Amino acid sequence: MGFNERKVAQMAAFFLGQSNGKMPHLKLMALLYLSDREAMRAFGWTISGDSLISISRGPVLLQALKLMNGDAKSQSGEWEKWISDDGNDVLSLCQNIDAGDALRELSQADIETLKAVWDKFGTMDKWAICYWTRKNCAEWKNPNGGPYRPIQYDALARAVGFDDASAKEVAAQIQSEQEIDRLFRGLR
Repeated sequence: MGFNERKVAQMAAFFLGQSNGKMPHLKLMALLYLSDREAMRAFGWTISGDSLISISRGPVLLQALKLMNGDAKSQSGEWEKWISDDGNDVLSLCQNIDAGDALRELSQADIETLKAVWDKFGTMDKWAICYWTRKNCAEWKNPNGGPYRPIQYDALARAVGFDDASAKEVAAQIQSEQEIDRLFRGLR
């Protein structure tokens, strides 16, 4: 599956809901990445379908970062439906997520993954979580002054415990699904 803006927006909404509706940009970026990382470890795929990159502050999701920074326009309107930028690098939740179907793009396994990530990292401030990801995510490589470096799915899979052959298989499957998704998007 390719990048799913609805899922990413609802992932962000989940974390903002856990944080009384507001969170620093940097912390949310890290939580989204760590959720995809945990999903890879547990299931062999990511929740968001986003491209993975290393920036100087740690690993992040490329399209999610572009949405947060305002460098990409929402394609589905889902990002703006859930998330607003308060300025000063703080993001806010735009609507209540208490309704049972509010986060309907996320499966129960997705929600459980998000809860596990929140339980482990939710109390960290933005700098602590940034430091943690750079120190503990072996797939992150410092871009050394460049804007970013891509993180390959096989590198992520190896970093979370897959053997080399399985990591290559997982990466090939994800890339194949992303290509199919790109083809179908081109037909719309």
